[in-house]
Amino acid sequence: MLDKIQIVMVNTTHSGNIGAAARAMKNMGLSRLTLVDPIAAVDEEAIQRSSRAEDILHNVRIVSTLEEAIADCGLVIGTSARSRHIPWPLMNPRQAAAKAAEMIPAGNDVALVFGRESRGLTNEELHLCHAHVHIPTNPDFSSLNVAQAIQVLCYELRMAMVAEETEEEEGQWGVPWDYPLATHGELEGLFQHMEKTLIDIGFLDPNTPKQLMPRLRRLFQRSAPDKTEVNILRGMLAMIQKKTVRSGQEQTPPQTEQGE
Repeated sequence: MLDKIQIVMVNTTHSGNIGAAARAMKNMGLSRLTLVDPIAAVDEEAIQRSSRAEDILHNVRIVSTLEEAIADCGLVIGTSARSRHIPWPLMNPRQAAAKAAEMIPAGNDVALVFGRESRGLTNEELHLCHAHVHIPTNPDFSSLNVAQAIQVLCYELRMAMVAEETEEEEGQWGVPWDYPLATHGELEGLFQHMEKTLIDIGFLDPNTPKQLMPRLRRLFQRSAPDKTEVNILRGMLAMIQKKTVRSGQEQTPPQTEQGE
């Protein structure tokens, strides 16, 4: 099940950290590494720091945006060391690993997202995640290297998967679920559709949006809808748009040709 998990590193600036991350992953049985718009290269230093985990570096995936990296994932967890203006579901590494172990048997891919060495992930990037994970370090010395953070999360993932293999569990609802979770890309389609519909019906003012869409995003990502549920919601939005257009046409007086 560990092959359903990808480690995502955003704007990494030190090639040694890429190599050390690959080593940490291979220690724990993970193999999928994605680099988002990296500043550092997968060079000789990265290979040396990987300590015989070159196969992960040779198969690394490099993409331009975080959205591209996580588009097919049903569960996205971002690492965060700071409190945020809008509270987001927050887990410790053990809880995050347990959540991943819960989602993978239904066919969901999982992404763990790690930010820049200097400042982590932006608020906008964290808003793309279903939940955040915080490593409870010593508050008097909380600085943690990104490769060390990856090692902690990979260890917890391995422990969770080992426990999962020895116990029969039926997922978060106690029964086998009928459809996999919606992917990040499918949820993004829902949010875009929802935003346009809310503007069309006058519920959302695009000039003063406040925090409406981030809070709706948080609501739906927290509930983790499956693919069928997202399709139902989008069908409802399409019907609302259709009724809104029809209502507007009925209220508009018929146009007459000039001169009549």
